[in-house]
Amino acid sequence: MRIAYFPGCTLNTTAKGFDNALRASFAALGAELVELPEWNCCGATFPLLVDNMLDLAAPTRVLLAAQEQGDRLAVACTMCYNVIRRTNNRLRADADALEKLNYFIEAEYRGGVEVLDVLQILRDDVGFEAVQAAVKQPLTGLKVAAYYGCMVLRPPAEVAYDDPENPHALDDLLRALGAEPVEWPHKAECCGAYLAVKSKEATAEMSYRILSSAQRTGAQAVVTNCPLCQFNLDRQQLDMGRRHGGYQPVPVLYFSQLLGVALGLDMADFGWERHYVDVRPLLESLG
Repeated sequence: MRIAYFPGCTLNTTAKGFDNALRASFAALGAELVELPEWNCCGATFPLLVDNMLDLAAPTRVLLAAQEQGDRLAVACTMCYNVIRRTNNRLRADADALEKLNYFIEAEYRGGVEVLDVLQILRDDVGFEAVQAAVKQPLTGLKVAAYYGCMVLRPPAEVAYDDPENPHALDDLLRALGAEPVEWPHKAECCGAYLAVKSKEATAEMSYRILSSAQRTGAQAVVTNCPLCQFNLDRQQLDMGRRHGGYQPVPVLYFSQLLGVALGLDMADFGWERHYVDVRPLLESLG
């Protein structure tokens, strides 16, 4: 299986470990992610003003590039997924908006591309049973908290491919890898996202509630599918010990990294050194 792939800005820079592990894992599973030959930033946020057509130009260009490669587009960054999928929904439902955007970007996007999150592809196209069969190093003994965040769940009618109130796709993948997902109430809570730019204190408290909730269940690590969530939850821990006495840091990983570990892949370029809370001692303790 080959599918057009949009890595986005973050996976091409600070979250390169997410990207490297994802591509290697998909290849090992017989599914090739083919990066779009020309792509631009998706815009990072979906415009809330219905008449703000200009902000839809960037994601429409991404859809246009995908159209030239086929009828499906895989997206790993959940923020990018949210923006591109919602833009696609808007253009499919609004012929006038589609006409205006095409005129503006001097192109002819036809609305035929299906925008998919990479976890959705693992679930529906590759299949978790096939993933489990390919595991060479089961993650036995690892208790993890699957953290979904907001962008693949809300707004539900536009982006959710899982239960928006109680998602389980990531839990199911981790279970297929041999890990033990914990049950916890904060798996779909917001980490603060870009609020960190304006109020680091606010996102620090939001992150603390999420991480401490995971730790109370006995989770040894938090696993996410969102680079912004990973950054907020990981980096905010640098000050949590000062703000909350007795707090013990917990590693925050991308699901693709654990997928690559379980598949027995070379982990040298998985970006472990970019984590603020070092993941390697945990992995080494599990052999």
